[in-house]
Amino acid sequence: MNTIPAQELKRRGLAAVDGLISQGDVHVIRNNRPEYVVLTEARYQELVAEAEEAYVARVKASLEDVKAGRVRRFASADELLQSLDLDGK
Repeated sequence: MNTIPAQELKRRGLAAVDGLISQGDVHVIRNNRPEYVVLTEARYQELVAEAEEAYVARVKASLEDVKAGRVRRFASADELLQSLDLDGK
């Protein structure tokens, strides 16, 4: 994990990150704990694309569950809660 103290970032600005960012994401340490992460725009876009892909996969899986009849419908929230209580016992 690439780390840099917040004080160093405060003192040198983004120049403090320039050398580290080429090796991967940079964790900014504040009060002896990782507080922030600095990443390149390309890495950020990659993470956003992965999250979108995972979202689409979950929606597709849910639609397949509906088509296959692997879902239960409830008339009310109370009915759902009662069903959950029964399933848990």
